[in-house]
Amino acid sequence: MAVPVDRDTAAGAAELRVLTLADLPAALQLAEQNPIANVFVLSRLRSGGLGPTRGAAEVWGYSVDGVLRSMLYVGANVVPVQADAEAVAAFADRAARTVRRCSSIVGPADAVLPFWERVAPVWGPAREVRAAQPLMAIEAPDRSLTPDPGVRPVTRAQLDIVMPACVAMFTEEVGVSPLGGDGGLLYRCRIAELVDAGRAFARIENDQVLFKAEVGAATPAVCQVQGVWVDPAHRRQGLAAPGVAAVVELARAGIAPTVSLYVNDFNTAALATYRRVGFRQVGTFASVLF
Repeated sequence: MAVPVDRDTAAGAAELRVLTLADLPAALQLAEQNPIANVFVLSRLRSGGLGPTRGAAEVWGYSVDGVLRSMLYVGANVVPVQADAEAVAAFADRAARTVRRCSSIVGPADAVLPFWERVAPVWGPAREVRAAQPLMAIEAPDRSLTPDPGVRPVTRAQLDIVMPACVAMFTEEVGVSPLGGDGGLLYRCRIAELVDAGRAFARIENDQVLFKAEVGAATPAVCQVQGVWVDPAHRRQGLAAPGVAAVVELARAGIAPTVSLYVNDFNTAALATYRRVGFRQVGTFASVLF
């Protein structure tokens, strides 16, 4: 349903509504304005479209004089897309009239942080706000760094081997276990999907994961690495940079030519690793975790 927005804009009449399948071409065109920052939403739009096929997730569109200008993906994650100040205010005003169901708000910091400031009195408190997360990308790796030849795609037969490493990484990074009340069934299914899609990579020796990473979101142009992890017993042994370089090489060969990721600004070791591999900063994300 279309909702007129109670504010005038310099461009004309503003409207906020839930997008439908008929809006998919315009939504894709909008998100493609920044394919690296918007890879998560682009991957969802390409795989599931808009409207009822998106299941529990909605995409809110902010239009001015009938032209789609910004979007907000509203699902387990809330993600702004090309959201300027007027759109952020409109999205936040509507969100503040709903019950929070998401586990995080994530995306460009210049949209996430003002959105959070407006909805915090209703949606808060947050468990953690990570206000500055460098968004990084690479098109070609540093050829002076040899990728680790031991990093390979994970097979379905290795799922039970990599699951403990995935749980450990998630818990260490996010601060809570991903296993949840279902005993980890949904999380296991998600990791299995990535394994079956050829988007999980690891160095495994004697049935032990020394290094691992996954590609979570992907389009034909960009893919996003997540879950980079080195076994604590093998850290500071030079595994991280060659491992990440191997993931970049495998991802560029089989998934998308541009590889991206975002990282906490306080994780100086990870930042140094990604820069060593050849990643460059192309933006700044923020995450609000519940």
